[in-house]
Amino acid sequence: MVDATDYKIVHELNQNARLSMKELGEKVHLTGQAASSRVLKLEEAGIISGYQVCVNEEKMGNPVHVFINIYTRGPYHRSYFSILDQYQYFVRNNYKISGDGCYLLECRFPSNEDLDEFITNLSEHVEYKLSIVLKNTLK
Repeated sequence: MVDATDYKIVHELNQNARLSMKELGEKVHLTGQAASSRVLKLEEAGIISGYQVCVNEEKMGNPVHVFINIYTRGPYHRSYFSILDQYQYFVRNNYKISGDGCYLLECRFPSNEDLDEFITNLSEHVEYKLSIVLKNTLK
């Protein structure tokens, strides 16, 4: 069972996964050893499934952030997935969804020209609705 301390641990590790166990313990009011034990239990339970690097996409040269609702033309989606493979450098997430559309595709592009090339090729295989991210209001 996950308790309030576990939630605090997960929150702190989401903020900075490179914290030492001593630093983590101080933030959640545990000893370093107790924090380490809690983290291990969260990992063994599959609650913490890994650690990752957060990349500043703009500094990496990919300032154009888009979400694309995908509407497939039939039950066979192979040609759509082949486009994703072809442009995998730009694709960040592809969610199968219910409601409006079949998939919600999240991409990052270096330029509007690269985005235009992508959607031109994409339109040969699926219908789509494009949304360009103007600003993340949570950051």
